[in-house]
Order: sequence, then C-alpha cells, then structure tokens
Amino acid sequence: MKNLKKLAFFAIVSLVSFGVQAQKSKTIVENAVATKDLSTLVAAVKAADLVETLSSKGPFTVFAPTNAAFDKLPAGTVENLLKPENKAILQAILTYHVVSGNLDSKAVVAAIKKGNGSVTLTTVQGGKLKASLSGSNVILTDENGNTSTIVAVDVTCSNGVVHVIDTVLMPKS
Repeated sequence: MKNLKKLAFFAIVSLVSFGVQAQKSKTIVENAVATKDLSTLVAAVKAADLVETLSSKGPFTVFAPTNAAFDKLPAGTVENLLKPENKAILQAILTYHVVSGNLDSKAVVAAIKKGNGSVTLTTVQGGKLKASLSGSNVILTDENGNTSTIVAVDVTCSNGVVHVIDTVLMPKS
C-alpha cells in the first residue's frame, strides 16, 4: 500500500512536470499530439502509419518514450527510422511499446508483486517486456537487457492508458 501511495503522488507530480494534460475523452494519439514532450513519438507513429491503429477502440497500454528518450539513441537513428524504407522496422519498435489491455499503474504494480518481483508483458509486436520495481519506480527491461523507467503514469485516454518512459525500448534483434 505504501508503494501505491508513493506511486500515486509521483504520478501527479510527474504528469504536471511533463505537461501531460490528458483528456479522458481523447484517444492515445490525440493526447500524445497535445503533449509537447512526445512530439518525436507522434512523428514516428505518423511515419509508421500507426495513427489509425492507436486511435482505434483498444484498449491499449502504451509505454511512450519522451523526446529525451529518443535523443538517447545514437545520432541519426531517429532520422533513419523515419525514412519510408524503414517503416517495417519502425512499426516493430513502436508496437513493442504497446500491450493489449488497460494496465494502469495499480495493475502493473499488483502484477509485479504477484509475480514475486517481476512480470513479463507480451507486446503487440509479439516480444516480451519485463516489469519490476526499484523502490517506488517501475522499471521495464527489453529483450536486449536495456532498461527504462516509467516517469509518468496513468495518462487515461478513451482507448487505453499511457505511461511515459525515459528510454526507447528495443525488440530482440
């Protein structure tokens, strides 16, 4: 219960700091477009032709990398991925950040606790993400062993929920 209270407080503080002004009546894409710090993700979703998919009924849980998360990638990576000839690769990366269902922070933490410290999530792309706790932070580990911290939780949308992350996750190559 103590972790859930910390997580709820952290969610409020982090959502304000990221300028996430989510409207529950808007889709995941509509809320992302309205969030300045997710503009690189929005550009990638458009380039990958995933706007319609992520605007559909869902529900989806999206782990949305910030602009700063994309900036951590090697120079030229984002520009290269946005090229039409790399659309399939970009789709695979982006759908690796999406899980079917509506997993709010309470559900994620409960699943981690039920799994004795971690839970494996199957992404829409078909790959696996491991979620675990480090103090009150939820850490995602991709199939390559890279980690990302959820920095804002529970951005509720009409077709799911978004959790903002600080590092782009990569499916197994």
